[in-house]
Amino acid sequence: MPSLRPKPKMDSRAALLSVLAHKSFRLGEFKLSSGGTSDYYIDCRTTTLDAIGSRLTGEVFLAEIRRQRWKPQAIGGLTMGADPIVTAVSVVSGNLNGFLIRKTEKQHGTGQRVEGFREKGVRVVIVDDVCTTGASTIQAIEAAREFGFVIVGAMCLVEREEAKGRRNVEKAAAPAPFVSIFTANEVRREHIRQDKRKAAPANALPKVKAPRIRTPTIFAVAAACELCGRPAVTNMPGNRCEAHKS
Repeated sequence: MPSLRPKPKMDSRAALLSVLAHKSFRLGEFKLSSGGTSDYYIDCRTTTLDAIGSRLTGEVFLAEIRRQRWKPQAIGGLTMGADPIVTAVSVVSGNLNGFLIRKTEKQHGTGQRVEGFREKGVRVVIVDDVCTTGASTIQAIEAAREFGFVIVGAMCLVEREEAKGRRNVEKAAAPAPFVSIFTANEVRREHIRQDKRKAAPANALPKVKAPRIRTPTIFAVAAACELCGRPAVTNMPGNRCEAHKS
C-alpha cells in the first residue's frame, strides 16, 4: 500500500530558481542596456510578477534578510525592477514597509523622489532584480541615503558576474554588505537542465514490461464430456462440454 505521508515540497529557493530558468532566461544574441552584447537575456519581471514567482521571491528575500540579521524596518529600490520585489517581501513579511525611488524627481505635486514609506533615520534594505554594472542599485543607494535612510544591506535577485558590477555596488553600499540570491550562471545551468529534460526522447525513458496474464488454453477435441457424454470443447482440467467446462 502506498504511503499516505505527503511528499516534501521543494524549498522556496530551488523553486524560485526553477521558475526563473523557465520564465525569465533566454539564450541568443542580445543587446544590453549598458551598450554591450550578451549570449543570454534575463528578464526577472516575468518571474517577480508571476503569481507563484512573486510569492517565492518574497519568501526567499525575506529568509535572506533574516539570515543576515539586518532587522530593517523597510525595503525599497529603484523603480521599476525593484517594484514587484518590494511588494512581495512586504506582503510575505507582514511587517516590513515598502518604498520606491523614482529615477528623477516628480515635476508636479509634492515633487518627491521617494514614494511610500518615508521615515528618516530608519534601517532599510535596498533591492534590485538584476545587477549588471550595478548602476540602478547604486542610484537607489545614493537616493535612499540622501533622503535620510540608514542602509543596512543591498540585495539583487540575479547577479551577472561577467559585468563585474559587484565591486561598484559594494563600494557604494559600504559599510552595508551586498548579497545576490542567484548568479546568472546558476540560472543558465538550470535553464539548460530543463531544456535537456524536455528534449529527452521517449525511448530514453525506462521500459516497463506489461504483466503476463495466463489464460487456459481452449481448443476443440474429438472426445466426449466425461460427465454427460456430449462433445467436449476443452480438455482442461478434463474433457468437458460447453455446459460443464467451468
